[in-house]
Amino acid sequence: MADVPAPLIVTAMMGSRDFAWAQDLRRRHYPVLRNMVPAHITLFHHIPPQREQELRRLLRAETDAVPPPSAQLKGLRQLSRGVAFDITSPDLLVLWERIANAFWHDLLPQDRAVPDLHLTVQNKADRAEALALHAALAQDFRQRPLSITGIGLWRYCGGPWEKVARYDFTAKKH
Repeated sequence: MADVPAPLIVTAMMGSRDFAWAQDLRRRHYPVLRNMVPAHITLFHHIPPQREQELRRLLRAETDAVPPPSAQLKGLRQLSRGVAFDITSPDLLVLWERIANAFWHDLLPQDRAVPDLHLTVQNKADRAEALALHAALAQDFRQRPLSITGIGLWRYCGGPWEKVARYDFTAKKH
């Protein structure tokens, strides 16, 4: 059987402080055997690998001399067996729309739908653990800005992801 090239994943990358916070929550609360990828905000789950060069050019153009998008942690979400933080970012959704328009005919239905931006810190855990974590995080939760510094490009490797490239927003925020 011939090897099938791995699909590409596009994520929003957090600033170092927010990433360290989210990564620590994942490390402490995500089931160890299922925690195969770093903390992330998925924009696209599956872009065909044969479109990689075109996608790289577009991501470079969308981040070069462009200020970072504004984003906000807006709430907690109880998953059936986990917890995520809801994110609001009209700027990221505009970026998503431009990428989606460029690759529309190649996108799976999941990636054609406007993304429900979130940051998962626990999934596929015991239901009681998930409920307890949600209650604990809800006690101290406050809406706050979330730093987005770039766009990540990854290759799906049957569980873990391989980092392909990172495109940082290079202009200063006004």
